[in-house]
Amino acid sequence: MSTRRVIYVLFMIVVAVGAGLAGAAAGGYVVYNYMQSHTQAPSTISVPPETIQPAPVATVAIQSPSALLKVDNTEVSTSITQAVEKVGPAVVTITGKTANTPFNGETVSGSGLIISQDGLILTNNHVIEGTDQVTATLANGQVLPVTVLGSDQFSDLAVLKAQGKMPAVASLGNSDLLKPGETVIAIGSPLDDFKNTVTAGVVSATGRTLDTGNGYFMQNMIQTDAAINQGNSGGPLVNLAGEVVGINTLILRTGSGGNVIEGLGFAIPSDTVRAVANQIIAKGHISRPFLGISWQPISQQIALFYNLPVDYGVYVSQVQPNSPADTAGIKEGDIITAINNTPLDDSHPYVNTLYNFSPGDKVTLTIARGSQTLKIQVTLGEGNG
Repeated sequence: MSTRRVIYVLFMIVVAVGAGLAGAAAGGYVVYNYMQSHTQAPSTISVPPETIQPAPVATVAIQSPSALLKVDNTEVSTSITQAVEKVGPAVVTITGKTANTPFNGETVSGSGLIISQDGLILTNNHVIEGTDQVTATLANGQVLPVTVLGSDQFSDLAVLKAQGKMPAVASLGNSDLLKPGETVIAIGSPLDDFKNTVTAGVVSATGRTLDTGNGYFMQNMIQTDAAINQGNSGGPLVNLAGEVVGINTLILRTGSGGNVIEGLGFAIPSDTVRAVANQIIAKGHISRPFLGISWQPISQQIALFYNLPVDYGVYVSQVQPNSPADTAGIKEGDIITAINNTPLDDSHPYVNTLYNFSPGDKVTLTIARGSQTLKIQVTLGEGNG
């Protein structure tokens, strides 16, 4: 290559490099001026503190519990609650003290039911039997003194009279209308500690007969599975209309063979309660047919043991002087086997059979006297049940 050509090439290289450097310098200058024109220097102006506003702080809205959980103040009313509201204030706790005990008076308790504004109260005979002092505690805790107007062991009912203002009065319904499966409510004071306790169940059966173990049956009883405990005695059994259809009287806990039983309670039907209470209120006692004998029941086992001429009946151990039995010629040692052709046996106890009649009725007694069988007519007298 000639010297001229070499010099030309070198010249072109220098020009290219110079142009590149000039372009870079020009670009840097433009960028520098742009940055200067868009960047503010730190302010040196003094700003009063009260004009400085804090930066906003993010907050989380917290809802109150009432906004999160809705509370419905719905008043629930059912036939059961309405019946309890109607009868509950008329239910009382009966407390009695018995005399002649080692601890200067044993306390017994049960339940009762106010049936009139002037303080008449129903309860069971066994609740107040043998007591000297009786009180009634209202649902609000007020204690009222009471007197016993009269009682009847056979029906296990008693009528009391309380002093003071009555908070409510319960009404008796028609127990003949009860049907198995019907809902019923028991109200009472079990164990004397849980006053005016409410339990509910159904009518398990009607027309039940129970052996009291005292020589007679309680008949036409209402069976219920509503929980009835010691202390409920004398309290009401109520239907859904708020009517008292029975007075609770007893429970069975064990059956034959010692089997444990649950839900087997019994109440005296209101129709029986009404009839007995009306007589007690009017007379102070129940008019029962009266024969005038002391007696002992005879069973097959007793007849076999003593070699008696009959299998069933009642053995006359004593005849009261001037009584209907004495007037008719009944003697000690006689065995009464039937009244008006109704045999006295396991299904027909003497008391129940006799109480099917009224004072003044004439009945024919079948008598076993030694080897003789006699028919003796007796006019029944009037006695206190």
